[in-house]
Amino acid sequence: MTLDKRLQNVAVVGAAGKMGSGIAVLIAQEMAKVKLRPENRENIYRLNLIDISEKALDGLRAYLRAQILKVAEKSAVLLREIYSERKDLIENRDIINTFVQDTLDLINFSTDFDIVKNARLVFEAIFENEKLKIKILKKLKRLCPADTLFLTNTSSIPITYLNEQAGLEGRIIGYHFYNPPVVQKLVEVIEPKGITDELRSIAQELGKRLRKKLVPANDISGFIGNGHFMRDGLYALNQLDSLKRQFRFPGAVYVMNRISQDFLLRPMGIFQLIDYVGVDVFQCILKVMRTHLNDTSLRNRLVDKLMKLGVRGGQYPDGSQRDGFLKYEKGRPVGVYDVRKKEYFIFDDKWKQRIDKKLGPLPEQFAPWKALLRDPKKDEKIKMHFDLLKNMNTLGAELALDYLRETKKIAEKLVETGVANSSDDVNAVLTNGFYWLYGPINDYV
Repeated sequence: MTLDKRLQNVAVVGAAGKMGSGIAVLIAQEMAKVKLRPENRENIYRLNLIDISEKALDGLRAYLRAQILKVAEKSAVLLREIYSERKDLIENRDIINTFVQDTLDLINFSTDFDIVKNARLVFEAIFENEKLKIKILKKLKRLCPADTLFLTNTSSIPITYLNEQAGLEGRIIGYHFYNPPVVQKLVEVIEPKGITDELRSIAQELGKRLRKKLVPANDISGFIGNGHFMRDGLYALNQLDSLKRQFRFPGAVYVMNRISQDFLLRPMGIFQLIDYVGVDVFQCILKVMRTHLNDTSLRNRLVDKLMKLGVRGGQYPDGSQRDGFLKYEKGRPVGVYDVRKKEYFIFDDKWKQRIDKKLGPLPEQFAPWKALLRDPKKDEKIKMHFDLLKNMNTLGAELALDYLRETKKIAEKLVETGVANSSDDVNAVLTNGFYWLYGPINDYV
């Protein structure tokens, strides 16, 4: 069956979540483009969006309308071509509004799983809980046609395990979008043992149509992205124990966050990233990896303690950042959670200046991540940055270079253990999925 044929009836389960909603936007716009071709206009197309909460689905409706409008506004030339036979549509605004409505007309919203009964493609994007995923996949198998293909957005659970537990006979593939799916170019593709040739082909074609960069990862828990991120985060967490003797706990968190952001030229510090993903999600992925890899080192007592205290991070429904390791005001860190006092320590400029003085200055001609992102001399400036760090006898330089060596070691281990096929694949995931300026496997150290 062709991709166009399968796109006639698609379901997204967990559609109101931050990943499911983004996937829904991508599939809705592709489905609309297929439907609006002259040869397909008489065919019926349905995108069935399923979640457990009617309130969440109401929010999803508003989100989809806003996102599809953005897509349409950026695609006026293409839309004029699509609607070339519609002589009644003259102004760009009329064409845009028509496309938005035509797209929304394809969508069903429901809390009832029965609407998947005719789905030929199903995207599963529920919370990273393997028991729940298996339960949902088994239910979907019972309800869907026997040839339905499943794409799971799991970021850590082995696909072969899900395939076997749900009895899907090779009709499931790991299709790990990065957050937010509408913006992020990367999709990690994980094939289980026994995958059907059709599903492999469909997954590749879909990625091409959605203009995603598909990077293969082998079916080992955590895959490339979280295989690196979890261990990268654990390194920073473990460094807190030694640093808090000199800086106390809030200072230690501030130090590692600043080292990872400013000294390592990343888009955000490591504790901001953990907060963004969610402390709860970070803990959950560690548990999945620890179980499937039988690796007891994939655990952190501080993360477990924060969860018991209700410090979870993640985002509010409007996309703003919830407090986690750090406290945020207008998206910027203004404090650090003090586990001992069970409250946030709010830092001021004088406090930061005292700690920054102990770390020492950044290299001369330092440029932050945002400035380097589109700099044509980016690679040259990054190399100079780390060369200068190696000649600086400061605590900040020492911590940064140690961290840089550790990220490289983690990445190389992913290749050695067969999680990634090559260093290029690891670097592609970190530069595309995490927006690093450089891959972790490099010659800087």
